[in-house]
Amino acid sequence: MPAKGARHLMREHGLHHTTDVLVVGGGVIGLVTAWRAAQRGLATAVADPAPGGGAAHVAAGMLAAVTELQYGEQALLDLNLASAARYPDFAAELTELTGLDTGYRRCGTLAVALDADDRAHLRELHAFQTSLGLESQWLSGRECRRLEPMLAPGVRGGLRVDGDHQVDPRRLSTALLRAADLAGVVFLRSAVARVTADGDRVTGAVLADGTVVAAARTVLAAGSESGRIAGLPDDALPPVRPVKGQILRLRMPAGQPPFLTRTVRAVVRGSHVYLVPRDNGELVLGATSEEFGWDTTVTAGGVYELLRDAHELLPGITELALTETLAGLRPGSPDNAPLLGATALDGLLLATGHHRNGVLLTPVTGDVLAEVLTSSTGELPQYARAFGANRFTTTGTGPVPPAPARQEQHA
Repeated sequence: MPAKGARHLMREHGLHHTTDVLVVGGGVIGLVTAWRAAQRGLATAVADPAPGGGAAHVAAGMLAAVTELQYGEQALLDLNLASAARYPDFAAELTELTGLDTGYRRCGTLAVALDADDRAHLRELHAFQTSLGLESQWLSGRECRRLEPMLAPGVRGGLRVDGDHQVDPRRLSTALLRAADLAGVVFLRSAVARVTADGDRVTGAVLADGTVVAAARTVLAAGSESGRIAGLPDDALPPVRPVKGQILRLRMPAGQPPFLTRTVRAVVRGSHVYLVPRDNGELVLGATSEEFGWDTTVTAGGVYELLRDAHELLPGITELALTETLAGLRPGSPDNAPLLGATALDGLLLATGHHRNGVLLTPVTGDVLAEVLTSSTGELPQYARAFGANRFTTTGTGPVPPAPARQEQHA
């Protein structure tokens, strides 16, 4: 049951607040963490000047656990599949609670190749997927074009993965924001100036507007910004880096049927590109991944390369209106997998480092953090233990006891 009275349980004295859980960052990961914590009866606050934004605002929303599989990521695959399996119920729960559509679609994904080398790469990927027991069907070029007639005649083959779906990250963010609000989460619309500590224990944060928040547990869920939060010793900062991604949004003319019925991914001369069609006529185009630090400039080269590769795949794309160009920063960890749960500092937890899988891992991250915050041991559930926050440190830590769940009070 949602903790409808939770916002009234957070003590407020001018610019001083006391709460069970302070979530730093209001992107989809921070919002789902706050929502699930509040549902468990914890007084919860989110510190973010513009909650509902973050890297997901720039993401395409592919839920592609199978087609995005890479060698050496078998452990991450299990977590991705677990989260993908949660999505139908997760999306339905959000819609039932908020009345808002998340844009979740069971449309499937088609990954295609345009030349012999790219076809060979997809064949290898198919063999790898099959060896892991994943459902993936090899199609000839003709079969690909039968599914998606607007594809270029040069398509040489592809993989049909009906289990890889999509969601609209912007709608998802809006729904999570509303769900968290309904659950009683308090939104402190200011950035965190610094985390506060008493010895080896994190005690909350001071915000840029001067607000002081005392919290039993503080969760860093600020995406790539999590790695440079002030107030923490260097060896306690999460090892996350910004990974730049550029995307384009195009739109079908009113009244015309969409060019595509499902998400299409391609390898074009070794470069990856994806096209994600929305029910509203929008087509999201992307796949750049650049290690350029904190730069969020949309570059002519990035736009050109995306349009060039997409045009080879879908020639009719040049007829569409280009409505938006954006660049965002994904939080990458050393192994590009999430950092979850307790850290070496008592009272500090992480929910960051999701890299390209932040939207996909939203449901499972909320479940994992809620369990850590409220269980008797404070340990990660078994299925998430490979992604502990301390796996890149030598310090280690003991279990994190749960923040005390306060009973709902009725007037």
